[in-house]
Amino acid sequence: MTLVPAPAAAPSAVALLLPRTEAEQVAAELEAGGFDAFVVEDARELRELLESRPDVVVGVLDADGDPVGASQAWELMHRGVRSIPALMIIDPLTIDRLELNGAGHEDDEYLTRPYSAESVRWRVEAMWIRSVAVDDGSGPVLQGAIDSRDWGRRGQLVAVFNPKGGVGKTTIALNLAAVLAARGQRVLMIDADTVTGHVDISLGMEGVPTVVDAWRDELEGGPAIPFLELASAHPCGLRVLPLTASPIHTDVLQPERVAQALVQARRGVDFVIADLHPSYSPLNRAVFDKADRIVVPLTPDLPAIRATVKLRDVADELGMRDRLSLVVNRANTGVAVDDVEKAVGIPAWGQVRSAGLTLVRAVNEGRTLVDLAPKDPITQDFFTLADRLMGKELERVPERAPGGFRLFGRLLLAAPRARA
Repeated sequence: MTLVPAPAAAPSAVALLLPRTEAEQVAAELEAGGFDAFVVEDARELRELLESRPDVVVGVLDADGDPVGASQAWELMHRGVRSIPALMIIDPLTIDRLELNGAGHEDDEYLTRPYSAESVRWRVEAMWIRSVAVDDGSGPVLQGAIDSRDWGRRGQLVAVFNPKGGVGKTTIALNLAAVLAARGQRVLMIDADTVTGHVDISLGMEGVPTVVDAWRDELEGGPAIPFLELASAHPCGLRVLPLTASPIHTDVLQPERVAQALVQARRGVDFVIADLHPSYSPLNRAVFDKADRIVVPLTPDLPAIRATVKLRDVADELGMRDRLSLVVNRANTGVAVDDVEKAVGIPAWGQVRSAGLTLVRAVNEGRTLVDLAPKDPITQDFFTLADRLMGKELERVPERAPGGFRLFGRLLLAAPRARA
């Protein structure tokens, strides 16, 4: 068993049962994040580690190369005095060859290959956050700060915007963020719609802290809290932060300060997804100026097309035309995507088909599409969008029987849902 040293102030230990080359990279990344990382060769060494280190909070298991060994390790983690969440690393192209075992556990998560060491660190951090969060019945709310040392990589700031309401802006922003998280990306979801925003409610996270709350407290002598530390952890892997819970008290939201806070936040994540209100407000224009990409949802109807044509002209004036990415929503409702492109004068960057009842159910249950319906065609549309945003086109997972694949009794093709 190889011990990878970590800083003395490490919050917890993580067990790694991975191929050696992968384990070394992941261990180094976890060490940078302040964890003690232990590389174990088999279930016997894992048992010794669990007996000597009561602070192991997550086990990262290779569920593909050695499913039997992973199954034995999983049993050790969940059948002892305490249950330790497992992060299973799995190749989507070999899922059908794995064995089915056990009863599963609600705290387990999965990450599909190809993956990066950073994505494992982010997922472990999310699982650790959940373990130290206080759940008051409205979803886990982070208590205290997160050490974001060495999170120096510059993530992408993606604004989701259309001046026309009702085009699926929040639906696309939220589910794109959730799918990016399912792809192993570190995602901060900002609800920047200060009038009709409902991202937190759609995720079943009512009553979470807002930027307005924090900045008003700061005016009264409270601490200045960065967006990443202020955000609430959701079990699907997202960090969620609304700017405000009320459209009335927003005077404290100075546009330039919000934009700069978003720039700072993207240093610690892979993506910041900002859902904007349908207006050309000073706040939105400040975010436009900092955004790496502006995703423009568009439904194939005349009012939405006219609003998007106007946005195209405004984008020319503001010098941001090259950052517009058109996403045709409800693309299978009778109007060809080519016709929409011609009408708007912007090439379609992606499309999302219609799935009304599924979306209604997801909102009513406070779930994302990747959680509720991971194999539905609309969810696959979001995976395609996420892959494009990540700059790659991953091979699609072959179709399988309904219900998904279960490893150790847990449905692996869906992200973990929020617990009541």
